[in-house]
Amino acid sequence: MSRRSEPTVTRQPARSNRVLAPVAAFVLGAVVAGGVVFAATRPDSTEQAVNRIRAEEAVRDKAQIKELTQLARTTRDKLVPVLEGLERVMPVEDGAAPASASPEGGKPEKATGADIANWRQATAAAVQSFADPPSGETYTNLARSGLASGVRQLATTVDSFAAAQALSGPARTNMLALAARQRMDAIFTWSVGATALDAVSVDAGSGHQHVYLPAAPGSGALTADDEEEGH
Repeated sequence: MSRRSEPTVTRQPARSNRVLAPVAAFVLGAVVAGGVVFAATRPDSTEQAVNRIRAEEAVRDKAQIKELTQLARTTRDKLVPVLEGLERVMPVEDGAAPASASPEGGKPEKATGADIANWRQATAAAVQSFADPPSGETYTNLARSGLASGVRQLATTVDSFAAAQALSGPARTNMLALAARQRMDAIFTWSVGATALDAVSVDAGSGHQHVYLPAAPGSGALTADDEEEGH
């Protein structure tokens, strides 16, 4: 009588099971933990939108600063001849009242109607160039406002000087003194805007930008620092 053969059972080593079980548990735990951390730290839709808006505003502000710097340079170049002309016909004494004589010792030059018309045209164009400003970051807006206010004050200076031409005696002297103070205020106000523009330009990575108007000694106007342009 033949014997029935028993089926052969192959057993896996017990050590293999003992090693794989902790590894699988560790991997599963890492995946679960990673998913929890990602879910907890992932920006929600609102935060993502805020970050996107901030990035867009930073790019826009940098472009506005460059445009404002170019506008300030162009405006300064147009206003310097106006200031030089006013200095010839209305030299400043003691930083306030117009002097009775020019620094060379002679009498101040007389302004012609053409001179005044040219100064008015230049200042009016400068005022218009700052009209309808774009909305920007706070400090860029402040820089623009300072420059624009300085331009408007210089335009008022020209108007006051023109009005003085129709006067005589003490009235003329007082009007010229007023125009002289307005000119000083215009240069000072522009210098505040120019300083603010220099600061925001540095913050935006464009370096120092010096767009100051020439100021008389003792006027109190802010002047450029010693840093190199664009540095």
